[in-house]
Amino acid sequence: MKLTESHTTAPSEPTLTFWGAAGGVTGSMHLLEVGNHKILLDCGLHQGRREEARQRNGHFPFHPNQIDAVILSHAHIDHCGNLPTLTRQGFNGPIFCTPPTRDLLRVMLADSAKIQEEDAAHINIARNYAEPWVQPLYTHPDVERAFKQVVQVPYGREVDVTKSVRFRFIEAGHILGSAMIHLKAAGPDRERTLSFSGDMGRRGLPILKPTGDIPPADLLVCESTYGNRLHRSFSETVGKLYTAISDTIKKDGKVLIPAFSLGRTQLIIHVLQLGLRERKIPTVPIYVDSPLASEVAEVYRAHPNSLSPEIAQALREGHGLLGGDGVNYIREFEQSTLLATRPGPAVIIASSGMCDAGRIQQHLKQLVDDPRCTIVLVSFQASGTVGRKLLESKPTIRFQGRDWNKWIEVVHLDGFSGHADRQDFLAYLEPLVGKVGKVRLIHGEREQAEALATTLRNLGFEDVVVPAPGDRVVIG
Repeated sequence: MKLTESHTTAPSEPTLTFWGAAGGVTGSMHLLEVGNHKILLDCGLHQGRREEARQRNGHFPFHPNQIDAVILSHAHIDHCGNLPTLTRQGFNGPIFCTPPTRDLLRVMLADSAKIQEEDAAHINIARNYAEPWVQPLYTHPDVERAFKQVVQVPYGREVDVTKSVRFRFIEAGHILGSAMIHLKAAGPDRERTLSFSGDMGRRGLPILKPTGDIPPADLLVCESTYGNRLHRSFSETVGKLYTAISDTIKKDGKVLIPAFSLGRTQLIIHVLQLGLRERKIPTVPIYVDSPLASEVAEVYRAHPNSLSPEIAQALREGHGLLGGDGVNYIREFEQSTLLATRPGPAVIIASSGMCDAGRIQQHLKQLVDDPRCTIVLVSFQASGTVGRKLLESKPTIRFQGRDWNKWIEVVHLDGFSGHADRQDFLAYLEPLVGKVGKVRLIHGEREQAEALATTLRNLGFEDVVVPAPGDRVVIG
């Protein structure tokens, strides 16, 4: 981004400033300024080192009470998770989102508040309650306060945010309720347009409707998470999962599948139910050990119009959707502690997806030294996480303060991602060559974003930049 761009522009020009998920993949937050109005696109939680994350999430680079509205792309915590902090610090405007995202917000933000409260409590205990006590970033009352400001907007309906700004949602195909945002804003000479991708889904995945067409715009702000990677074939990945489960059952072992509760867990459950119905895996108890995933499944079932036609039809015909048909949800912690020690084979799905916290660690403690068992990693495993350590060739693994013998079989399947890859980006973006003024690539590590930027320039996009936090671009 040229520094002169933000300094030589008249104040009346609509601008967008990138404050989160710029040069990285967490804390999505972008500030639109049109005249005297300020509108936030996403308000995500920055996830990283504890103290750095607390500082970044607790302090906004603008005054929250000056924000007129928030337009939300979807309910993943790195896109919505800091809304309670924003309202707590003075924001009292509307939070626009799709109807499924509204229902998921209540579930996801309540869970996030619980984590914030528990995290603050653990820090205070570790500090022997030394003053000043560490306060949670936000609490359940803050979530309820933020939720009262949520306004649901159906896909395709154009809505006025202010007299000079209006927008509509377009299906993004990433998770239930995920949306791209097409926005129109008044400029000094003409109307300006902005298309914001949010997180875009892959082509050909089941459960959700496909990603819609990105509208042409003066400015396209696009995610780049896997801008230079190709996902493995989905059908091949499913086949490998079925093989891992069948082989483990033959040994009378258990299969552990760590998975994030929103998005990945629903995809895995669907694949397993399909495998049972088509007899591609033996009949075996499947446990989803996650109260959060249970609540998310209820939201999915409540929005059949947001599901693919095939899934919606199966639901009408009485097939279990993300439950039933051999799948059992475990909500109570007492039941959870017994799962790994129950006799006989089973499949246990539990969070977190990188094995760093949550109920998966309880099961891992019981089974990590059992050579009959298998752990199937279905998500990206960040450096330093327990999941990444499982992938290393060392005979032991350290977590929860001790070393464990690593005799469990470890399988890594990287074809279940719900993010677009390089080929998906080409399919989505190539039709826009010559129809977009500027392109800004966000929500990707810089290597991935820069690689996608090069690809887009080679396609014919003339103005493609990977912004840094604080960079500003004129719309038009």
